[in-house]
This record gives sequence, C-alpha cells and structure tokens, in this order.
Amino acid sequence: MNDFLTIAMPKGRIFDEAAELLRRAGYKLPPEFADSRKLIIDVPQENFRFILAKPMDVPTYVEHGVADIGIAGKDVMLEEERDVYELLDLKISKCRLSVAGLPNTKMSDVAPKIATKYPKVTAAYFREQGEQVEIIKLNGSIELAPIIGLSDRIVDIVSTGRTLQENGLVEYEKIVDITSRLIANPVSYRMKDIRISDIVSRLNKVIDKEPVFDTQG
Repeated sequence: MNDFLTIAMPKGRIFDEAAELLRRAGYKLPPEFADSRKLIIDVPQENFRFILAKPMDVPTYVEHGVADIGIAGKDVMLEEERDVYELLDLKISKCRLSVAGLPNTKMSDVAPKIATKYPKVTAAYFREQGEQVEIIKLNGSIELAPIIGLSDRIVDIVSTGRTLQENGLVEYEKIVDITSRLIANPVSYRMKDIRISDIVSRLNKVIDKEPVFDTQG
C-alpha cells in the first residue's frame, strides 16, 4: 500500500493555474508537468498522484474515492451536486456564469428556450426569477445556439467577454461568480487529515498574493 495522495485536476486553464499555485506553496512539480499527455502522473518526491480529468468529472472521482482531493470550478460543483467537502476557495480561474444572447432581443413569451451545459443551475435560476423556460442541453459551442435560432438565450461561463463579443452576443445577467475550489472525499479527509490539512494550510498562505495568469475567454 502506497502513501500517495491522489489529486484529480482538469486539464487547461484550471490545471495551469493550480499547478502554479502548488509550486508557490512549495511543492516540487516537474517542469514538463503541464505538457504531459499522460492521464495519470506520479510525482514521487511529493508522494502525489495526479489524475487528469474532464472538468465535470473531477467531483465524481473525488466523491467515489478514486481521488482523495480535487480541484474543480464552482460552476461544476453547483451543477454536479456531489457528496464532497469543499475545503478552500483557491481564487483562481475567476469568471462568472451568465445569461447571454443576441443584442436588443427579447425572450419568447411562451416557453423561451435556454441553451446551456449547466441545466440544473439554469433551471434553478429561472425558476427563482418566476420564469418557465425550456432547457436545451449542449456540450460545447454554446454561443452558436442563439445565432442559428436554437435558443432565445444561453447560460455559459464568461471571463473577459471576448468570446461573446466575437460571436455578436451580449451579456444580459450575471448568475454567480465562479472560482476554483479545493475539494475532498469525506473518507480521505478523515483518513489522510494531516496531509490534506497541510495542503490547505500551505495553499492558504499563497492564495491571491500575486496574479497567476491572465487568460482570454
């Protein structure tokens, strides 16, 4: 039995920023770490094992215990509603979940259509607004939906707003601000509490102390 701490992380922006945060917290990660095409990467000097996953799958891996801890966006946490502990707001990959659409357009009076990859969050938001909508689940290129007439609005992640602008869309309402969170499997949190608490403590000392990345989106 090894004493590796298994960490689930998504590739992409969150991975890059989280790896940089771990380095600033004093963890020695290999230089080629971000360029690897492997899905499982061992870092023996830190007794870490990283599982590289799709963003939506990270909380699932942590909930089922194949990963002890993970790093996931708050958008994923809200949508997936997994049984995990949320330990720390890492304050990286800052963005927001917003309602957007074509400029100067009104939603249909009868069952307006909303395209999104966040159906649970979207349904809850419009229900709170007292609006009955039809949710259309998409997995990518959400901006296409109003352009081709598939939906009245979209609900999607907005960072700089450049992607919306380039596709002729505007942001109408912000639903919630999003950052990435450190999460833990409840059993791992009890069994490996010393190691996990040490990570939380070390990350806490470097969070938001200096900018990590400035990305577009």
